[in-house]
Amino acid sequence: MSIASVRTHRLSAPLHTPFVTALRRTSTVETLVVEVVDADGRSGFGEAPQVWRVTGASIGGAQACVEEVFAPLLTRRDPDDLVARCAEVRRAVVGNEAAKAAVDVALHDLAARRLGVPLVRLLGGTSRRVPTDVTLSAGDAVELAGAAKQRVADGFDVLKVKVGTDAAGDLARVRAVRAAAGPQTRIRLDANQGWTPREAVRVIRGIEDAGLDVELVEQPVHARDVAGLAWVADRVDVPILADESVYGLRDLVEVIQRRAADMVNVKLAKCGGLGPARTLLELAAEHGLGTLVGSMMETQIGLGAAASLVAAHGTSAVPDLDAAWWLAWSPVQGGIRYENAAVVLPDAPGLGVAGLHRTPPPTP
Repeated sequence: MSIASVRTHRLSAPLHTPFVTALRRTSTVETLVVEVVDADGRSGFGEAPQVWRVTGASIGGAQACVEEVFAPLLTRRDPDDLVARCAEVRRAVVGNEAAKAAVDVALHDLAARRLGVPLVRLLGGTSRRVPTDVTLSAGDAVELAGAAKQRVADGFDVLKVKVGTDAAGDLARVRAVRAAAGPQTRIRLDANQGWTPREAVRVIRGIEDAGLDVELVEQPVHARDVAGLAWVADRVDVPILADESVYGLRDLVEVIQRRAADMVNVKLAKCGGLGPARTLLELAAEHGLGTLVGSMMETQIGLGAAASLVAAHGTSAVPDLDAAWWLAWSPVQGGIRYENAAVVLPDAPGLGVAGLHRTPPPTP
């Protein structure tokens, strides 16, 4: 049995609410879906989200990488030799982690489908429910308080608040969210590189002094300022979570050696797929760092793979897997679904994806 073809599909789908961070504002998910098809017509799916301001990955670049390099590499090869195929993909090009992740996940999905088991079973787990936080887009204090009340009413008990757009007003924003969400709700912050090291320490110390009970602060300073990240982590008590500062193993090793963060956020589109993500999680845990799995703005394909990884291997903190929850309609048929504050994995082979929608599906 061999791989018959590797196909690409450009997808765009609207969000029900604009997604706003210190880095960007978007109202759509723009992504490239990769489909690896075996000789019997079974398909495995993966995706490479376009995130210009974070990873630099584009649909055009990912598509060229898949079609010009990975497709010829994989066609007529044995899909059941999964470790070898994924290793070949990782070695074939420099960078292009989103494209690598899309093919890596598609190969895993196909392997699970060929065995007739859900992806989580292929990865070594059995759970079908994974908790998630939900993001509050950057805004003023009144907007954030209103969003916090709504998300708590929706059933979420972990809120990820986007800050970093205006350091002078961020303490007031967090205070408003805490008052609106109540004492039982966990609050975490994501500055998306928006603060200088001094601003970060000033804001976080203000939050600590005010007793606002923040669980963690994600990527307070610029991704490449690992020294600044370490400087902040050394001067505050709230745990610091590295996100954009860690793409692969070398980045994580530097963070560990510099003691630059207390936790790491692992994303498939940053590190290149399920295999590299598992290695990052294991290395972080071995060195006493907390772990969390997140995502870019992706569809049920990328989120399903990330949730399957968490279900099989676990993390020390509630993962950040709400991206597909933001979709006004899903371009994916089947796959994961959301139930209150949980991602529910399908009881179907692989990712459980049956196909793709180019336009909104008809209303029942």
